[in-house]
Amino acid sequence: MRLAAIDIGSNAARLLINDVVPGANGRPEFVKLSLVRVPLRLGFDVFESGTISEERAKMFVTTMKAYKHLLDAYEVKHLITAATSAMRDASNAADILQTIEAETGIEVKIITGEEEATFIYENHFADNLNSNESYLYIDVGGGSTELTFFSDGKLVIQKSFNIGTIRLLKNQVTQEHWAEMRAFIREKLRGHHHITAIGSGGNINKVFSLSKRKEGKPLSLDLLRNYYKELSSLSLHQRISTYGMREDRADVIVPALLIYINVMNWADAAEIFVPKIGLADGLIHILYERLKAAKV
Repeated sequence: MRLAAIDIGSNAARLLINDVVPGANGRPEFVKLSLVRVPLRLGFDVFESGTISEERAKMFVTTMKAYKHLLDAYEVKHLITAATSAMRDASNAADILQTIEAETGIEVKIITGEEEATFIYENHFADNLNSNESYLYIDVGGGSTELTFFSDGKLVIQKSFNIGTIRLLKNQVTQEHWAEMRAFIREKLRGHHHITAIGSGGNINKVFSLSKRKEGKPLSLDLLRNYYKELSSLSLHQRISTYGMREDRADVIVPALLIYINVMNWADAAEIFVPKIGLADGLIHILYERLKAAKV
């Protein structure tokens, strides 16, 4: 079965195409065929003006047309879509999505922050971890951060916060926003034992790549602090030239590290796993379960 997901984030749009095949243990295996990322950066318009500019809207439509061609080339019959924080806040979102559907046939659904947290959790990475431990999913995007906490193999709580990398760059995050997140973490995680973080998002993936850690090995909070200190001391151009980053990664990686560090510190989490999964992966799993239930 061939499935695809389109994730329209505040910083980038991603198209993920997977084949789902039977696994040796009876569970389905999700084999990645293609992952395409386009840095639309919708949040740079929305979090400043409340709307998506005509130029960026055209880029959005062009990207979706390209994705449509790829879907056809891969002969994908089943697709799921989700647009997140920037599209939730954009005053002209409905008009843009109507244009996209008219020109490509793709219907893009805007999801809530709570739905976003749920879909990220559905990648089932936690299935491979110790069910007797406590884990905090931290997904940092351009417009929001989704927290999902589970302990002893059970989902405890999920919450979305309007704290994201682009919002921080645009000075749209107040001390009240930080205080709300801190209070939530301290209250909801109180009394749970040995919390380990699980990070998703392009920025933590980049930090993991820079660290040269082996797959499956966690990063320490102290290491994240060191990277934050180092990268904060460099100019945008220096980050690009020294670390080989794209510009659309180099500007958001510092605020992303600040979010991960704050969340881990407030949760008393000393380590973070980086399984290189995200919303698109969760969407694929959601789509598979829906098709399975419908016996497609």
